[in-house]
Amino acid sequence: MTTDSAPTESYVFQGTINKKMPQVLRGKGVRMTIKKDGKVYEDVIDGVTGAAVGALGWGDEEVLPIINKAASENTYSFPSLIGNQASEDLAKFYIDSSPKGAFSAALWCCSGSESNENALKIIRQYQQERGRPEKIKIISRDTSYHGFTLGALSISNCSRFNAFKEICIPQELCLKMPACYPYRYQKKGETEEEYSQRLLDTLEKMIVDNDPNTVSCVIVETLPGSSLGTAPPPKGYLPGIRALCNKYDVIMMLDEVMCGTGRSNPNGKLNCWENFLDPKDAPDIQTVGKTLGSGYVTIAGVLVGPKIRQAFVEGTNSVFGAQTYSSHGFNCAVALEIQKKIARDGLTANIFKMGNLMGEKLQKALLSEDNIVGDVRGIGGFWSLEFVKDRATKEWFPVELDVGHRFQDICFQNGLNVMGMQGNADGHNGDISLLAPAFVITEKDVEDIVEIVIKSVGQLSKELKTEGKW
Repeated sequence: MTTDSAPTESYVFQGTINKKMPQVLRGKGVRMTIKKDGKVYEDVIDGVTGAAVGALGWGDEEVLPIINKAASENTYSFPSLIGNQASEDLAKFYIDSSPKGAFSAALWCCSGSESNENALKIIRQYQQERGRPEKIKIISRDTSYHGFTLGALSISNCSRFNAFKEICIPQELCLKMPACYPYRYQKKGETEEEYSQRLLDTLEKMIVDNDPNTVSCVIVETLPGSSLGTAPPPKGYLPGIRALCNKYDVIMMLDEVMCGTGRSNPNGKLNCWENFLDPKDAPDIQTVGKTLGSGYVTIAGVLVGPKIRQAFVEGTNSVFGAQTYSSHGFNCAVALEIQKKIARDGLTANIFKMGNLMGEKLQKALLSEDNIVGDVRGIGGFWSLEFVKDRATKEWFPVELDVGHRFQDICFQNGLNVMGMQGNADGHNGDISLLAPAFVITEKDVEDIVEIVIKSVGQLSKELKTEGKW
C-alpha cells in the first residue's frame, strides 16, 4: 500500500459529488489495484466484479485482439435503418445456447435498465399488435429492483424507486405482489411448496381482482440481486407463475440482468431459470446484461420468445422507435467473441461449481458460529450474506448503523471488494452483502475469499458488540 497527493475533488456527477470514488488502476484475473483516499491498495480480490458484471476477470489477453478486430470491422449504423451482421450473430448465439424454442429474436442495448425499459415497450406493443390494447397493467414484486430509468424504477419497489415515485408510471398500473423471500416470509412449519402456493394464490387473486383482461404481464427477477439479495425461488414458484400467465393470457417476463448469462446456470449454458423451469415453461420475454460483455463493452439485451415475435410479424412487422446505440455492431461483435471464449473454456460450468463451493463453505463457517450473519444464500456465482441483530427473531440492525456498507469497508481493508447494500428487508431496513466473482475463479481464489469474509464478519461482529449495538 502506498500513498500520493493527487487531487481528491471529483468532476463526475455520481456517488459522493465532490469526492473521487476509489479508482481502479489496473487488474489481472480476479485481483486488482485500487487507489482510495490517496492510498494505493495492491492485490485486492474482486469479489463482486462491479455489480456482477465480470466473467473473464481483469486483463484477459485474448480480449484486446477481439476489441481491435471488432473496431476495424464495424462502422456505426442506426439500427432501424441499417443493420449489422454482428448483432444477428450474437442473437443467434444466445438463442442457440438456450433451450430449443425458448427464444426466437433479440434486441441489444447498452444497460440493464435500458433492456428492461425496452422490454416494457415490446410487451405493450405486443398487446396492441394482437388487438388487446386494454391489457396495460404490470405486476412485479415488492422489494424488487429493475433499473434506474423511470420505467424500470416504476416496476421496482425499493428506496431507489421511493426517491422518484412522484414522476414514475402511476402505481395503479404497476401493481406489486409480495416479495418471494423465504428467509423472512416463509412461515415456521410451512414447506417450500406451501409457501410457493401461498404466493401464487395471492398473485392469482391480484390478477382476478384487477380483471385479467387488463393485466398485461408479470415480471420477476429469477434470482434477485441488489434488491433483497440472491434468494432462490422455492419449489413450484416459477412454474406456478408460468401456469397462471398461461391461464389468464398474461406475458411472463424474467429479469436476468444480474443473475443470467452464465452466472447461475446449472448446465454450462446461460439462463438462470434453467435451475427451476422446464424448457416448455420458458419465459415469453427475458432481459439480460452484466456478464454479456464481461465489462469490456457496454451491452445488455432483450430476448424475445416466439409468441411475441410472431404477433409482431403477423401485425405491423415493425418496432415503434429505436435507440441510437441499439444493436451496435462493435459491442455485439466483442460480446459474441467473449461469449464464445467463455463457452470454449467451460467457464459457466466453472463458476457454477466454484460459486456453489464458495457458498457452501460460507454457510458452514458462518452459520455455525455466533456472529451477525443470519443467512447465506445464492446459486452458482451469485451469493449474499444477510446481517441481523438477532438470529432467532431476524431483527435487523438500525438503519443509521449502515452495517452492510460498514462490512464492505472492512472487507476492502482486508483485501476483498464486495457490495454492501441496505433496504433488503422492506425497502428501507435490512443489510446484505453481495458476492459475484468472475467466472475464472479457482479453488484457491474461493479459499481466499472465504477466509477474508470470515475474518471480516468476525471483526465487524466484535466491533458492534464492543459498541453495545449487538
